[in-house]
Amino acid sequence: MLFVGDDWAEDHHDVEIVGQDGRRLVTKRLPEGLDGITRLHGLIAGCMPEEWADLPPGEAAALVKVGIETDRGPWVAALVAAGYEVFAINPKSSAHYRELHSSSGAKSDRGDAHVLAEIVRLDRAHHRPVAADSAQGESLKLVARAHQSMVWERTRHVLRLRSALREFFPAALAAYGDLDEPDTLQLLLIAPDPEAAARLSAAKISAVLARAHRRNVAARALQMQAVLRAPALRQPGAVQSAFAAIAASEVRMITAISTEIAVLGQVVADHFGRHRDAEVYLSQPGLGVILASRVLGEFGDDPDRYADAKARRNYAGTSPITRASGTKKVVLARYARNTRIADATQQWAFGSLRGSPGARAYYDELKARKIGHRAALRQLGNRWVGILHGCLKTNTLYDENTAWGHRNTTAA
Repeated sequence: MLFVGDDWAEDHHDVEIVGQDGRRLVTKRLPEGLDGITRLHGLIAGCMPEEWADLPPGEAAALVKVGIETDRGPWVAALVAAGYEVFAINPKSSAHYRELHSSSGAKSDRGDAHVLAEIVRLDRAHHRPVAADSAQGESLKLVARAHQSMVWERTRHVLRLRSALREFFPAALAAYGDLDEPDTLQLLLIAPDPEAAARLSAAKISAVLARAHRRNVAARALQMQAVLRAPALRQPGAVQSAFAAIAASEVRMITAISTEIAVLGQVVADHFGRHRDAEVYLSQPGLGVILASRVLGEFGDDPDRYADAKARRNYAGTSPITRASGTKKVVLARYARNTRIADATQQWAFGSLRGSPGARAYYDELKARKIGHRAALRQLGNRWVGILHGCLKTNTLYDENTAWGHRNTTAA
């Protein structure tokens, strides 16, 4: 076999090729792009033993193991397309390996390439090869991640808006609903400070609520008006003016992000609807199109990526870890995990409480044992990941009795 360590940067790659015995064969810095990958193929071909000449091209390429600290990008895609077995090494793993074999603290790009080559030569069994996801699965992951990132970004801006309002306009928090709702944003844009809000007429408030299709518009408008006109502490004029400008800016940001979330959500739905596993995912209680897209995108669609349900649970971060030493044994939540799939599985577990009697009964059983809400959702999510794995392996839709019948908790 040949082992390649690839320490990548934005515009170049430091590459080292070593043989089966660990002997360094080639060390080279290559440019990013087509020219660099072409030269890398040439270097690998020049290091191949003569006996490989009789092997089919695919078998020969499979004997090349590449270690690199990323699993995405056109360079990695080109390595996978060439037939090499590519290992995406966690940067923390390579850092620990470097410390294990060097006590001086020295570090260089060339040295990092050597570390990566040694990891795939000696320790590749403990690392995951880059998954062979389909182009459709990869595209779904990209748009689902972008959509989720926008949602997180909107939440950040909502929290910043809330913080500003607490400082100078707490009546807005009492009068309005959620700060990312269209009617709330419109009212804050029209009247971003207490004085302007106190001058709002009931008719003006009613018009905004009506456009947002709210119920009991007249009564709600009068209630909001009373809260906005109630006596309250005020900041000095200059300070209040500054806060109002900040609040208006955040409102515009939240409005723009919400618009893009809606647009990108439709793109996510379109990609998800064309995927071969869409029906299996949507059959799971608690999964809608957007949430199912996130789960599918993070798990990938390579049917051989997870050896069993336990491996999928470990990747999702829902399975616990055990720390045992002597007579002490502690079971802890797994926090070293993919935060995106962890967030999605928690939402999935929470949503399933209304759609699955078995899930509801299991959650209630955990709560009866004095297990906290988040821990109970994590354990329920762990169950759902295992159920999903079984459905995907057998290509069958979810069935409540099959999933929970053994616990005698399903509805009659």
